[in-house]
Amino acid sequence: MDQSNPDATSSAPPQKPPSPTPASDGTRLPPRDDENARLRARVAELQRERDHLVAIVDILQDISSSLHFVDILQSIARKLGDAFGLDRCAIFLSGEQNEVRLVASYEDPTIRNLVVDLNRYPELRRAFESRETVFIPDVSNDPSLRSIKGQLDVRNVRSIVVVPIQWQGTVIGAIFLRTDRDAEPFSDSDVRFCQVVASLTAKALRNAHRFEALIRDQKDASQGQRRADLQRIALIAFVRRLLDRHTKSDDHVWAETLLPRASDEELERLVTVAMQVIDEEAKG
Repeated sequence: MDQSNPDATSSAPPQKPPSPTPASDGTRLPPRDDENARLRARVAELQRERDHLVAIVDILQDISSSLHFVDILQSIARKLGDAFGLDRCAIFLSGEQNEVRLVASYEDPTIRNLVVDLNRYPELRRAFESRETVFIPDVSNDPSLRSIKGQLDVRNVRSIVVVPIQWQGTVIGAIFLRTDRDAEPFSDSDVRFCQVVASLTAKALRNAHRFEALIRDQKDASQGQRRADLQRIALIAFVRRLLDRHTKSDDHVWAETLLPRASDEELERLVTVAMQVIDEEAKG
């Protein structure tokens, strides 16, 4: 090798510039533009995750400030509707004999206890029966909604998510979310967020049920105690009036003089002891 030629050892094949990456419209984007697009997508994803966390914190604050299940469910429906800009957000609860009721609605907060026909909501029926989340990104391509496709087209519906609300393996309700075609479609992270909210909803409903049951038991106990007190008062009043009428008779006044002095003193002592016992019992 010729040591006198410096280019002899440093010669190397020239590096080819990176190939442009195809864009969504089929054109080729320069590498820098492609990297910027990825960064923008990542930033948007992080922003969405942040919005989800903020919404969860808000929901937790709302459900911790109330123990009435209707207020809790209406608050959750409102938060979800605001977070996604939904066409519709509703919460359903199951009742007796396979009955399902609409108990909270984002678009109409006045609806609180409306029985619904599951035949009009095949996606809701599927969620109750399968106990799994139903995610329909595009309702126009879902064969299970063929029977109501005309109604969905009129309402300009794009995507639907139905998340079961479960407690101890039993479906006790469902959260129903729907967007129109002008809104941003649901993503997988959005579905996971809704599942977290459904889990929080189940726990909140359980706590509200326990609270209402406790209040009901205390009310029943208070009513029972008051009834027992009135019975005792009535009994004592009856006995007192009976004795008063008997002791006012002349025969009785004269008859007491026949008692020995020791017996009279013993009766007084027994009455005193009895009154002390009654006073102690009254203190609880």
